[in-house]
Amino acid sequence: MTKQAKGTYHLVSLGCPKNLVDSESMSRLLNQRGLVASSIPEKSEYLIVNTCGFLTAARREAITILRSLVSEKQPWQKLIATGCMPELHRQELLDSVPGLDGILGTRRWMDILDLIDQVDRHDRKRPYLHCSQITSDPVETRRVAIQGGSAYLKIADGCRRSCSYCLIPLIKGNLISRPIDEIIKDAKALQDLGIKEIILIAQDTTDYGHDLGMQDGLTRLLEALLKAVPHIPWIRLLYAFPGYVTDNLIQLMKNEAQVLPYLDIPLQHADPAVLRAMRRPSDIEAVSRAIAHIRAEIEGIALRTTMIVGFPGEDDLAFQRLVDFVQTQRFDHLGTFAYSFEPGAPAEPLGDPISEDTKADRVEQLMHIQAEISLARNQSFIDKVLDVIIEGIDDENRISIGRSYRDAPEIDGLVIVEGIAPIGEIVAVKIHSAITYDLIGKLV
Repeated sequence: MTKQAKGTYHLVSLGCPKNLVDSESMSRLLNQRGLVASSIPEKSEYLIVNTCGFLTAARREAITILRSLVSEKQPWQKLIATGCMPELHRQELLDSVPGLDGILGTRRWMDILDLIDQVDRHDRKRPYLHCSQITSDPVETRRVAIQGGSAYLKIADGCRRSCSYCLIPLIKGNLISRPIDEIIKDAKALQDLGIKEIILIAQDTTDYGHDLGMQDGLTRLLEALLKAVPHIPWIRLLYAFPGYVTDNLIQLMKNEAQVLPYLDIPLQHADPAVLRAMRRPSDIEAVSRAIAHIRAEIEGIALRTTMIVGFPGEDDLAFQRLVDFVQTQRFDHLGTFAYSFEPGAPAEPLGDPISEDTKADRVEQLMHIQAEISLARNQSFIDKVLDVIIEGIDDENRISIGRSYRDAPEIDGLVIVEGIAPIGEIVAVKIHSAITYDLIGKLV
């Protein structure tokens, strides 16, 4: 039997970078209490899984991991499920994972210490529930997640959009933007740590400040950041909403080298009828004009988007419109997902009429097209010199792995660098080869 290790915790973070920030924030609170993180679940008093509840597949993954931990759990250990699933799928957790000791909703991540206190005192025959419709950040802890030389910095939580396929507003609640001074404080701390890249995240970064009465709040925030952290060379934006990339934001990205010429604008589709059913901006001609304007103003801008195929009502003609749009726009990066029917989402009454085989075939078709586009765009960088942030090295093969301004962590491509460079630093690399999604070059 494994020896009991009092005051230790093992935390598993599932889902997106926004969830990762919540996990890191909980860890900081636990560490401040004096608890010690452990990479070994068998030797940890508290087993914490920060779940994702966005899609059915993510919930299945969370339940699988929780069940695995339950099967090995010792009487002195406590298993806690936190995050998105407890907000909207609490009963599914209770039914699927007998042996849970505590449940904490994502809107109250900051109450992790209170939950642990209650779990320690609570009747272990049933889990202690701590979920609330109130969302706030009353504790003072950094809202960041550091990965090597980069860090995600959360600027807002929740969402006021009403996309019909999405559960996020039901899970996270309405938009709550963090005050600029709190974000600046976190950014300065990252600068003091030597971080080279700050990645601003929210459900919709371009909606930042709307609830605070700001106009063009993201641009105002960036202007404040540029003054506050002049020694952080890269600031990257994720998750911009179509039509909300303002002229002021475009001009700032054009004129300020710190703000990377990179935008992730999830469009989700290109057929007007499908977009209306999704409750997304459906004037695709206006979207095309906006993309052309961004590209004309910001030299070398890297554009990423995501598309959903198989949404109810997507017939062959609608899918062909999507294909034509992708072929015309030639995005640097494209993510394609099969529609996931989610009970409780506004689109639930539409059902799920398109077969999984058809969805899979459409995903394959779209990604085949994008692979050709990606290779051609990558080839255009041959013989150019790019700054690359180094994320790993292979001493045996004498190579380093990193990303250019064109690549966000985990979702985009890599730059394979011949030669060893310091992890976390930004180095100049001359590109000499291109493959479908990655570039290859040498240190300059």
